[in-house]
Amino acid sequence: MIQAVIFDWAGTTVDYGCFAPLDVFLEVFKKKGIEVTHEEAREPMGMLKWDHINTMCQMERIAGLWKEKYGRYPEKKDVDMLYADFEPMLFSILRNYTTPIPGVLELVDRLRRAGIKIGSTTGYTAEMMAIVAPEAKKRGYAPDSLVTPTEMPAGRPYPWMCYQNAINLGVFPMKHVIKVGDTTSDIREAVNAGAWAVGVIKGSSELGMTEREVLECDPDLLADRMEAVAKRFKEAGADYVIDSIGELDTLIPKINLRLAQKER
Repeated sequence: MIQAVIFDWAGTTVDYGCFAPLDVFLEVFKKKGIEVTHEEAREPMGMLKWDHINTMCQMERIAGLWKEKYGRYPEKKDVDMLYADFEPMLFSILRNYTTPIPGVLELVDRLRRAGIKIGSTTGYTAEMMAIVAPEAKKRGYAPDSLVTPTEMPAGRPYPWMCYQNAINLGVFPMKHVIKVGDTTSDIREAVNAGAWAVGVIKGSSELGMTEREVLECDPDLLADRMEAVAKRFKEAGADYVIDSIGELDTLIPKINLRLAQKER
């Protein structure tokens, strides 16, 4: 039986579209004379933010632009410098991106009434979550457990945050846990932890659209974009992909049946 759900934060439970970090990633590179695209900034989303910047610096196009400008490829000291700019800029805007995504509060209420515990992991540091978590709580969302990558040996795609959630919640083995998120690094985290991996499309960083853009988008275009996101999730190892976060608990009877059939 499923005993716990571990949620990601930005793009899954709060901050529809995961926009808080996006603009800051674009801005810190721009300050160094490097224009990065939305797609490049979003690709490593879900990772610890230093790791995210490091991954961007290793992208062929960005590394090439850096060499063109500075005569060498980006090094660790450059990542440190970019991150030093990134952190205060993100801190200054974070509290504005803590509104729960539609369907989250009702879903959590249903899960709790069913006796299911609520955990959470994130790509944000403990200091960032010290802003996000209290603001989200004011708006009605407060998981039973929160683990950040700064408390662990490493962030995603390593499974350590999921394991610590399992310890905090008293749940074992990991086949009794669903991990849901909005990025491929969330999916890899779940797979590596041995939890059921679920990707959510609407509100996700992978889709990268505001709520209004989703509502106003041409249905055929939206379907194509959502299909592309679902494909990336499945390629990363997702057991299930859902359109919206509020649908998550419809999967639980299916997963419980698979567990009863000794599938894991």
